[in-house]
Amino acid sequence: MSDDFLRLVSQANPAARQPQYQPANGYPPASTSSPFADRSPQIMDPFFDDDDDVPDSAFGRPPPGPMDSQASGLPLTRNAVPPAGTEQFSKYANLFFLFTALIQQVPGVSPTQRYTTIVPLGAVLLASAFKEFQEDLVGLKRHQSDSELNARMAKVLTPESTFVERKWKDIRVGDVIRLESDDFIPADVVLISSSEPEGLCYIETSNLDGETNLKIKQASTQTSSLIAPNLVNTLRGALRCEQPNNSLYTFEGTLDLITAGGLPKQVPVGPDQILLRGAQIRNTPWVYGLVVFTGHETKLMRNATAAPIKRTNVERQVNIQIVFLFLLLLALSIGSSIGGSIRAWFFASQQWYLFEPTSVSGRAKSFIEDILTFIILYNNLIPISLIVTMEVVKFQQARLINSDLDMYYAKTDTPALCRTSSLVEELGQIEYVFSDKTGTLTCNEMEFRCCSIAGVAYSDVVEEGKRGEDDGKEDGWRTFAELRALSGETQNPFVDPATPGSAASAQTMEREVVKDFLTLLAVCHTVIPEVKDGKTVFQASSPDEAALVAGAELLGYQFHTRKPKSVFVNIQGQSQQFDILNVCEFNSTRKRMSTVVRFPNGKIKIYCKGADTVILERLSKNQPYTEKTLSHLEDYATEGLRTLCLAYRDISEQEYKQWSAIYDQAAATINGRGDALDQAAELIEKDLFLLGATAIEDKLQDGVPDTIHTLQMAGIKVWVLTGDRQETAINIGMSCRLISESMNLVIVNEETSHDTQQFLAKRLSAIKSQRSTGELEDLALVIDGKSLTFALEKEISKIFLELAIMCKAVICCRVSPLQKALVVKLVKKNQKAILLAIGDGANDVSMIQAAHVGIGISGVEGLQAARSADVAISQFRYLKKLLLVHGAWSYRRLSKLILYSFYKNITLYMTQFWFAFFNNFSGQIAYESWTLSLYNVLFSLLPPLVIGIFDQFVSARILDRYPQLYILGQKNVFFTKRAFWMWVVNALYHSFLLFGFAIILFWGDLKQADGYDSGHWFWGTTLYLAVLLTVLGKAALISDLWTKYTVAAIPGSFAFAMVFLPLYAWLTPMIGFSKEYEGLVPRLWTDWIFYLVLLFAPIVCLCRDFVWKYYRRTYMPLSYHIAQELQKYNIPDYRPRQEQFQKAIKKVRAVQRMRRNRGFAFSQTEDGGKQDQARLIRAYDTSKSNARPSGY
Repeated sequence: MSDDFLRLVSQANPAARQPQYQPANGYPPASTSSPFADRSPQIMDPFFDDDDDVPDSAFGRPPPGPMDSQASGLPLTRNAVPPAGTEQFSKYANLFFLFTALIQQVPGVSPTQRYTTIVPLGAVLLASAFKEFQEDLVGLKRHQSDSELNARMAKVLTPESTFVERKWKDIRVGDVIRLESDDFIPADVVLISSSEPEGLCYIETSNLDGETNLKIKQASTQTSSLIAPNLVNTLRGALRCEQPNNSLYTFEGTLDLITAGGLPKQVPVGPDQILLRGAQIRNTPWVYGLVVFTGHETKLMRNATAAPIKRTNVERQVNIQIVFLFLLLLALSIGSSIGGSIRAWFFASQQWYLFEPTSVSGRAKSFIEDILTFIILYNNLIPISLIVTMEVVKFQQARLINSDLDMYYAKTDTPALCRTSSLVEELGQIEYVFSDKTGTLTCNEMEFRCCSIAGVAYSDVVEEGKRGEDDGKEDGWRTFAELRALSGETQNPFVDPATPGSAASAQTMEREVVKDFLTLLAVCHTVIPEVKDGKTVFQASSPDEAALVAGAELLGYQFHTRKPKSVFVNIQGQSQQFDILNVCEFNSTRKRMSTVVRFPNGKIKIYCKGADTVILERLSKNQPYTEKTLSHLEDYATEGLRTLCLAYRDISEQEYKQWSAIYDQAAATINGRGDALDQAAELIEKDLFLLGATAIEDKLQDGVPDTIHTLQMAGIKVWVLTGDRQETAINIGMSCRLISESMNLVIVNEETSHDTQQFLAKRLSAIKSQRSTGELEDLALVIDGKSLTFALEKEISKIFLELAIMCKAVICCRVSPLQKALVVKLVKKNQKAILLAIGDGANDVSMIQAAHVGIGISGVEGLQAARSADVAISQFRYLKKLLLVHGAWSYRRLSKLILYSFYKNITLYMTQFWFAFFNNFSGQIAYESWTLSLYNVLFSLLPPLVIGIFDQFVSARILDRYPQLYILGQKNVFFTKRAFWMWVVNALYHSFLLFGFAIILFWGDLKQADGYDSGHWFWGTTLYLAVLLTVLGKAALISDLWTKYTVAAIPGSFAFAMVFLPLYAWLTPMIGFSKEYEGLVPRLWTDWIFYLVLLFAPIVCLCRDFVWKYYRRTYMPLSYHIAQELQKYNIPDYRPRQEQFQKAIKKVRAVQRMRRNRGFAFSQTEDGGKQDQARLIRAYDTSKSNARPSGY
């Protein structure tokens, strides 16, 4: 290819419009600027004034060269400041303790030793850093994965018509690349030619839209003949196209070619010619493509978002509470300093023995120093161990999730993996679940499950209840084995089949119907067979069609070869040829497909398959099987299967000739060709004979319906965001119990922004007026991608959201990855709710990162979603235990841990404040410095740790039985402002009682038996241990589950303190570490007053708590209190079982729902372009598969 062409094509991409790429000869002229230049680079404009963690710029970043890390949003080689550092100091507690540690270093200010804050703070930060390092290993793997992706090799065509291997990151706009089967596409490229007839190409787009069925792309007729490197290099001209954008389903461009004669020629380029980065070439030996967008300008990357730093709601509340406590601490410090100033100003003459400054400046300086002194003295009102305890507890909770065998999938040897432990408590507060469909709810497998032929139902395996009392019963179901035997039988020559009403006549008719039914399945489709490793693989633009053809093969009718005008089917070991005379294609209006077929014996038949409503309208009178077929359709509908009716009619040669002329005339129509063909099809699709029906299962993962039903009972709203078609999504919604038969569907399919706004406003108004009358009706909202684009606009988004929130279920169809993220962001911004997104493919990553909690499924579509998610699981059903059990436990444990940590510190450190009134506001401490520091990091560390890891307010069995208990987390019942201030007041009350008890007992100081006074440290240590025993007793009161760890943590901590403190008090004076405890051990540990205080003070304090607990549980119980009683006494669940009743209702309503909603998706590509399926299949001759060009 000439340099001219490379240069000219580069004009198409704004990323390439750098000064060094300006053309020398001025072509194309400035006046021929792209017609799309005035368009916004983003097709959608859904970015509101967000105040969340993800900046809007993350959705449309400027174009760098190679791909940046999708996980971090940072270039792979740049990481200046470790995020862990900034993350740790975004927690106000750590900032406060850093400030305290610094002022402790000021000489003459600190009442404690200089390192009593900085050492514990260092330990806290080290523990947090270790945890962050463990989790960052996952991030390093993501970066490594990105590097490997950028380093993949692709074949790039040179001007000498040879190929050079080049890394993906070095591919440039204007390069022509050669891709081969199973290659991933490295950039957005325009398809030039391929190995297939007429430039056809198959791609799989599961990374883009989650769909695993193959899409057909087709090169322009002007370039499809360029099947060799030297021919491709003959191209001359320029490519003009739209600006880079995020729309996966649109593309507009023009190839301005210059022919060999020097004449200009314009070739339109649309969605059918564009191959997007991230897609994979399938079943096409080779293609040539022209690179149009690279790096962050590709549509895949335009749909990517930067990974945000996620902070939980509980963390934000803790930060606010720490601010409140800091203000309280500041107030106490200023109050104590004022007390000290009053002493210095008004009582200086009485305290002449103290050296006090008398000048105003000296007293002002003393006042400031006093404030700093009291800040250091009271600093542990904010618990220094809280942050590290929370980090350790969350890390352990994540490990419990990882080791839960109930969430281990043995088939793939995959356990659950919690990658981001900092979000575990939010699993207990989820209000909205946003789920992908393909691979998340379903298994990506279409299975031919049942069929009804001549009024008889067939299935692979028949349950005993469906067989009837004996095998001869007419209404009983039969197996596929019986059907194969019936289709292989030949007519008995000794019985006259023409005898009316005879059993032989009925059997003969049934046999003929079976043959026609199976022939229809094998012939009436647009599937192309391909032999791979000796096995026939069916390539279809719809997975349903492939499943039907596979079903025919299973029943003995094997479709194996397609020629331009005929198909070959192997029937009972003999290959038969059927001529395909005409194909009347499927579309969403017709909801059916017909094929006119000439049999080997010369007979002509029309075979038709489609939705039951359209087929039943076109039947002739006196149908023998309609009633039974409808009954079977009802059975299939209740099981959530995708149904389809099959019919046929014999056509005379004369009728066919007359109709064929009309059809050919319609096919030649230029304007309105589609409508003309539809009208022509109507003429022949009449007076049909009903053969039966098929039922296909878009196989759900195990436990999906039960999981969704349970989540809805737990107050969680489930929204499904899928790239699938509307009919498919509704079918799955019904089969997985997201949509019930009693729900009314609100379907939004509008073509313009104005129509969308009007429709949404009208429906919202109608629903509001209906509900104002007291009439409540369950609603399900179904909206397609085009309407959703308009609904996400700023003016309409509030109406859309209000309507969506009023619905019990929401399904968004044909949505792009970015639209998924934008729907999540819309709810996140406008609703004060915790959101969870779950998906399994690369197309779900943006959605997963936009939600508060992202769940990735290690599924068929790869591990991209699992790597980018906060938690990875292998099956959707595990979400039930993850949320309802682990989530509920984590939220309750964290709430209890935080409130208890605040309580225990306020209780101890408020005794310092009460002591200030007795020590002349001098800043004297009541306890020895290191003993004070060890309170948080040693003596009272274990109780909150054990409560946070092992406590269970109810068992997993009860949480599973009563999912309504999950609503406690959604309403944030356990961690409210009221709960926080109640714990603070309780701590103040306990500290006041303990201090008062100690002061009264020790009033005037105790005289010991040897005549000495007991002394300050004797009193201080007694009070310290009384406080410790009280807070440990409070921990015992709030523990719901006692394990060996609880025993070790609560009684064990006090036993440890009673052993450790004497050793410390004896040893430290000896080595000169601390002199305060010198001679204390023999006096304190042998005095009965010491034990009296330890016995009675905690009991007096905790009496009120015990009485309040009893009163509340008895007279004002919450739901979980009742559940605890049910658990304790093992009371059986006597609630009436509603499953049978619900099944009966479902069956009654099934027919109406089925008639309205059971569509069948023949072609997943009908909206993508202007492809003619009939013309595509006529281009294939699979009997000559070896005759394909090599492309070299």
